[in-house]
Amino acid sequence: MSADRTAWPTLLLAGAFEVGYALSVGGSDGFTDLAWSLVAVVFFLLTLWTLSLALRTVEVGIGYAVWAGIGAVGAAVLGPVFFDETLTPAKAGWLAVIIAGVVWLKLADRPERE
Repeated sequence: MSADRTAWPTLLLAGAFEVGYALSVGGSDGFTDLAWSLVAVVFFLLTLWTLSLALRTVEVGIGYAVWAGIGAVGAAVLGPVFFDETLTPAKAGWLAVIIAGVVWLKLADRPERE
């Protein structure tokens, strides 16, 4: 598979690792819990590595925005599952705006037809 065909799936994977990183940092209690802290370091390295692979093909601005959006939405949605956090309808609405933006960024990154 070419780099062009794997860039977006790799970027999505980087976003998933970013969610894992955000959640594990939250669980680390300021990096005072060793197990959560080690998990955070692993997710941090994985997210940076996969993001760097995706950015070989995807433009930096687009790739970073998508990566950060996935991380933000994933952490906000899963935060209430793992921690004592809330997800209100207002928060969900604004997260939907982020998701729409990520989708539009992906669509904008399609090569133009000649």
